[in-house]
Amino acid sequence: MKIATLLLSVIAVLYSASGLAAAKPIPDPPAIDATSYILIDFESGRVLAEKNPDEHIEPASITKLMTAYLVDKAIADGDISLDDMVTISEKAWRMKGSKMFVEVGKQVSVEDLLKGLIIQSGNDASVALAEHVAGSESAFAGYMNHQAQVLGMTNSNFINATGWPHKDHYSSARDIAVLTQTVIREFPESYRFYKEREFTFNEIRQFNRNRLLWRDETVDGVKTGHTEAAGFCLVASAEREEMRLISVVLGTESDKARTQSSQSLLNYGFRYFETHQLYRAEEVLKTARVWYGEQEQVSMGVGKDIHITIPRGRYGDLDAAMEIDREISAPITQGQQLGQVSIKLDDELVLTENIVAMQNVAAGSFFARALDSIKLMFR
Repeated sequence: MKIATLLLSVIAVLYSASGLAAAKPIPDPPAIDATSYILIDFESGRVLAEKNPDEHIEPASITKLMTAYLVDKAIADGDISLDDMVTISEKAWRMKGSKMFVEVGKQVSVEDLLKGLIIQSGNDASVALAEHVAGSESAFAGYMNHQAQVLGMTNSNFINATGWPHKDHYSSARDIAVLTQTVIREFPESYRFYKEREFTFNEIRQFNRNRLLWRDETVDGVKTGHTEAAGFCLVASAEREEMRLISVVLGTESDKARTQSSQSLLNYGFRYFETHQLYRAEEVLKTARVWYGEQEQVSMGVGKDIHITIPRGRYGDLDAAMEIDREISAPITQGQQLGQVSIKLDDELVLTENIVAMQNVAAGSFFARALDSIKLMFR
């Protein structure tokens, strides 16, 4: 049984009662002429705008986000390194479409191939990396689909490492946003490549196709894509005042349209919303009495950093309440749920998170447990 035991002080002292701004309605997102799109906050994951976010869409070269992610994982696991020299196969060399212009039989470093994949969107680089990681592109596609399942990308299926058109090769705006979140969070060192405007290989200078890198200094990625069937696509991410947003725009009619649409979505999100960190994973929110344990108190908090995205100017209106189990008995394991914290805005529940034990508490001695039983009888 749970009872409300504490009203948390998430109303910042920066906000006085007289200074609270009147609530203003959030306007509709800008009109975007695209097959599908989504705008999310990076930290909280809150969706700020969307259209057909789960529709199966040909992702074109945005596929290379998953390719690069698996290369990063292979590096992190020690299976390959950035300094590895990769011998370019004839299959990689013969790839059509966008290329970094590797030569068959020559050796190229993983780092250069990764830059060629990310900055120049090289299909040849994608195949060469897939073959280096998995032995073949088809085997690598199996890795891609497995990782998609792990990440909860339920509307994605990959046939190749490049995004080359195939009827069974698809993804969705929401899945791509989830993947982008993961890329930025897990591999920030590699993510820096996504903001590079140009890369020269084999004395051939090529420019990043993401035009937002020139238009908006807060944008630091991510990836473009284009085929005749997919249209013009763009995944973009920007950070302003410690708030990061991710937009995914799929199926526009031109390079200019995907750029303007992405810019409009990002501007909308930053203009009308703000994100705050409410709790840290290591933060003790409350201590509670433990019955039948070696110790009488247990520290409690949240299992992960908690962020919330709300309409701009409404932070002072948040109301948070904690509910803790009425009777907490040992043994207790670290991470065990002992309650919940709920966040409301204007009586609307906007977030609920589990409260967990921050350490183990072993069962007490026979005498201690007997004494607690007596105490509980008179409680």
